[in-house]
Amino acid sequence: MADCLFCSIIAGTTPAQIVLDTPDVVGFLDVRPVFKGHTLLVPRTHVPTMVELTDELTVPLFGAARSVASAVRTAFDAQGSFVAVNNVVSQSVPHLHVHVVPRTKGDGLRGFFWPRTKYADTAEAEEYAGKLRAALGD
Repeated sequence: MADCLFCSIIAGTTPAQIVLDTPDVVGFLDVRPVFKGHTLLVPRTHVPTMVELTDELTVPLFGAARSVASAVRTAFDAQGSFVAVNNVVSQSVPHLHVHVVPRTKGDGLRGFFWPRTKYADTAEAEEYAGKLRAALGD
C-alpha cells in the first residue's frame, strides 16, 4: 500500500532497524520505544487489523512474536516481555503490528500507560537491533 509507513519499511524505502526478516513477517525496532528493544512485528502483506489477518499468516506472525519475546530476554537481560496488538483504537499505523516490549520487574510500566523513550542516536539503535538479531539467531 503506497501510503502505509510499514509497507514502505518492508519495501526498504523508509529506513528502520530490522531485527527479523522472513518470507511472511518483518520485525523492526519501534522508533518511540516503551523500553529500548521494543520491537514491532508486521506481516509483509498489508493487513489493516488483526480482524483481517488470514489463517495462513497467523502462525508466522505469532510464531515470530513468540521468538522475539524469547529473544528479548536473552538480548537485554529482560525478565519477560509485554506483547500487545491494538486494533483501530490506539493503532497509530493502520497496518497490523504486534508490539514486543522487554520487561523487568520494577521497570515502571503500569497498566496501559506507555511512557516513551528515545534512542540516543542511530548507533545506539543499531546496537539494540544487533543484540536482538543475535539472540534470534540462537
